Amino acid sequence: MFEFFQDGEGTEAEVMKQYDETLRLLEDLEFQKMLNKEEDHLSAVLSINSGAGGTESQDWAEMLMRMYLRWAERHNFQARVLDTQEGDGAGVKSASIEIEGDYAYGYLKGENGVHRLVRLSPFDANHKRHTSFASVYAYPMIDENINIEINPADLSWDTFRSSGPGGQNVNKVESAVRVRHAPSGLVVECQETRSQVQNREKAITMLKSQLYEIELRKKREKIDEQESTKKRIEWGSQIRNYVFHPYKMVKDLRTNAETSNVQEVMDGGIDDFIKAFLIEFA
Repeated sequence: MFEFFQDGEGTEAEVMKQYDETLRLLEDLEFQKMLNKEEDHLSAVLSINSGAGGTESQDWAEMLMRMYLRWAERHNFQARVLDTQEGDGAGVKSASIEIEGDYAYGYLKGENGVHRLVRLSPFDANHKRHTSFASVYAYPMIDENINIEINPADLSWDTFRSSGPGGQNVNKVESAVRVRHAPSGLVVECQETRSQVQNREKAITMLKSQLYEIELRKKREKIDEQESTKKRIEWGSQIRNYVFHPYKMVKDLRTNAETSNVQEVMDGGIDDFIKAFLIEFA
């Protein structure tokens, strides 16, 4: 393209556009080289749960859900909301999102932890500043090459009516499902479709994925014990602050990556945080 430009057959804008695209492709290749764990290439499931604080935290959980859906859209990943539990008046109490695409889990695995929001509350008549918390848990969605055995006798099933907007079957037919796995204590819900059979199949896949991630975590803990100098990142710790007031700042507490463009972040622009985490901890 630059040679075309030198010969007068291209514009500077075309050269810069191709340069930016080439730079993006090279950066993606560099980070994919860092994603060399056996599970990194898989699709991902994100589980988002609001913390204490009622409507405030439930609204924050829904904002995070939108952020990740927008991130997936930017990367041309297929995103599906598998399950949501509506909040009390606004937001969501919990949500599960499947993000399908190469290396989706590798990119999102660093999002595990507690996300903290500070803002002037839209739900407070006095417009006071509030702090809200929500947790994010990412796990890899297994594919047909990964075999996880589950004893049917260890499972107990419940069916219930789907919540939220949907087709004519919503709130009329018990198409949503909940499965409990006795040995692990895991509980998975799915109301993605109006078919109970399809929801049961997806719930089993989600359960197997969580069991797979638990085994991976156990392996990592053993490695961490042997490499005592390696920084430990554990789910459940606060990882990132999103401050909307009295100033604007999003800061990752693990890598110190930060930006004042909070709107860009909430619109899915979290790549700088993802890449900073991978550079430091991959």
